[in-house]
Amino acid sequence: MELPVADGLGPLLSPVFRPMRVEDIGSIVEIEKEAFPTPWTAGAFQNELSNNHFAHYLVMEVEGDIAGYAGMWVIMDEAHVTNIAIRSMYRGKKLGERLLTELRSKANSRGAKRMTLEVRVTNRIAQNLYEKLGFRSVGVRKGYYTDNNEDALIMWADIPEERWKTS
Repeated sequence: MELPVADGLGPLLSPVFRPMRVEDIGSIVEIEKEAFPTPWTAGAFQNELSNNHFAHYLVMEVEGDIAGYAGMWVIMDEAHVTNIAIRSMYRGKKLGERLLTELRSKANSRGAKRMTLEVRVTNRIAQNLYEKLGFRSVGVRKGYYTDNNEDALIMWADIPEERWKTS
């Protein structure tokens, strides 16, 4: 797919966010395989959407194509990011930032005050994004990733309360 370009400054992308649906799982699994060495299975996503009442998953569409997705569990006043991934052809276009910002907004609307996630210690690109959005490293989970026993950084961020604007 050729992405539209605005004034030579790069792609002009207008993502649309919506809840993930069961019929999205095929595309989500494709993105998982592109993004992660140990991707979640279709059955794992099916279970999250059908049986986990703490789970909330979003897809991000660009011109009708699922460009990325993110998920979290909201328990009490905390949100735990379970997955976030962008399809390879859409990476480097600030869409990960937009997706995580939207996920944070959804967490806020469900009463979460803080958000946490784990990230590979070698994944500096993701860590930079998370730090840009206010996450701070607070610890390490030793051997967290099963594919290579890599450690994970544990990161936390406060979720700024969103105020409704009236005009």
